[in-house]
Amino acid sequence: MIVSHTSHPARPVAAAAGGPLSGHVQVPGDKSISHRSLIVGCLSIGETRVENLLEGEDVLRTADAVRALGGTVTREGEGRWRVIGVGIGGLGQPETVLDFGNAGTGSRLMMGVVGSHPVTATFDGDASLRKRPMRRILDPLVRMGTTVVEEAEGGRVPLTLRGPRETIPIVYETPAPSAQIKSAVLFAGLNSPGETTVVEREATRDHTERMLAHAGADIRVETEGAGRRITLRGQPELRARDIVVPADPSSAAFPLVAALIVPGSRVTIEAVMTNPLRTGLVTTLLEMGAEIALRNRRDLGGEEVADLDVTAGPLRGVEVPPERAPAMIDEYPVLAVAAAFATGETRMRGLAELRVKESDRLAAVAAGLAVTGVPHRIEGDDLVVEGLGGKVPGGGTVATELDHRIAMAFLVMGLASRNPVTIDDGAMIATSFPSFMPTLERLGASFRT
Repeated sequence: MIVSHTSHPARPVAAAAGGPLSGHVQVPGDKSISHRSLIVGCLSIGETRVENLLEGEDVLRTADAVRALGGTVTREGEGRWRVIGVGIGGLGQPETVLDFGNAGTGSRLMMGVVGSHPVTATFDGDASLRKRPMRRILDPLVRMGTTVVEEAEGGRVPLTLRGPRETIPIVYETPAPSAQIKSAVLFAGLNSPGETTVVEREATRDHTERMLAHAGADIRVETEGAGRRITLRGQPELRARDIVVPADPSSAAFPLVAALIVPGSRVTIEAVMTNPLRTGLVTTLLEMGAEIALRNRRDLGGEEVADLDVTAGPLRGVEVPPERAPAMIDEYPVLAVAAAFATGETRMRGLAELRVKESDRLAAVAAGLAVTGVPHRIEGDDLVVEGLGGKVPGGGTVATELDHRIAMAFLVMGLASRNPVTIDDGAMIATSFPSFMPTLERLGASFRT
């Protein structure tokens, strides 16, 4: 089960301050919804057409996995894809390793799918994915009947799963606020008789629930305090439905913060998803005094979207409560950059989940702030940034740790800091936002490779 993963040559990138950013931009389709659209399309009967799919490396690895499991996935034009599903219970035995590269979301969600079917499959990925813990995904799947045939130390990939002849429905309380854990259990529950229930103490992004309901699943969501109880009746026949993927708020975060910190900037980011479980960054930036207007609110394929009008201006430090983390878990690196340009202290509470992302993001953000001259400290699971009121030194080279969001966050910093900021490698940006640099360059940004 040994798979060779050669590393790519490092591609350093530098960002330097210039004039104001201005114009209208669109960012790629949401990564979370793109993964789920391919998976739900595979589990549906008939043909699913997907518009504005994110064509980043992570999502393309999920497309490859769907093909390996018997689905048909075809690209018909930029962002336009067609999936012919095999239906729930219809997965085929894959003949190759399911190599997910850097895709934590794709691999974890697909473990739920594969682990509930009577097939055997090996999951693997790049050096970064091989460091990421999978045990909290595997534990509920084992309760549902999945056999972990082989695994790397600590329940990491490469690992091999064998699904049962009949999956056992369970009631499962997630040990941490994670949409990936919840979604893996729900996807496994699709192929089990009876009802599978997931209880989460803090509500996390609900794209899986929305998309399954869109495809005809019998799914109930009940609010319980700050959390929710999601109950899914298994073995439905999902109907193929067309899906339009809205713009990714996690990708929009980078031009958004850049427009706030580069003096004189005015930028509009079009059709950004504003699902209330994904708008923690916008809420926080508004509390910091940011000038952001949400205009032209509308519904797009079951998700709320709006155009964001962003104007540069002063920011002030705030305290970000821990219960907001699930609504902005991927945006903390670029929030730390915004906090560096604010006046006063910003305290981001309850960031334990950042330690198990593509890198230990809490440590990686702190290291980047140290290199670029921003005072900060880590206190338990809190990150505290001492804002410099727009006078960020910059300079130095930031270690990205193979993490696309660390790379993009510190390039954004370089657009407004006194000295250029260099990242050690920009290649992994393609996993979520392949057009990141061209998009910001159209607004007036300057990068050097």
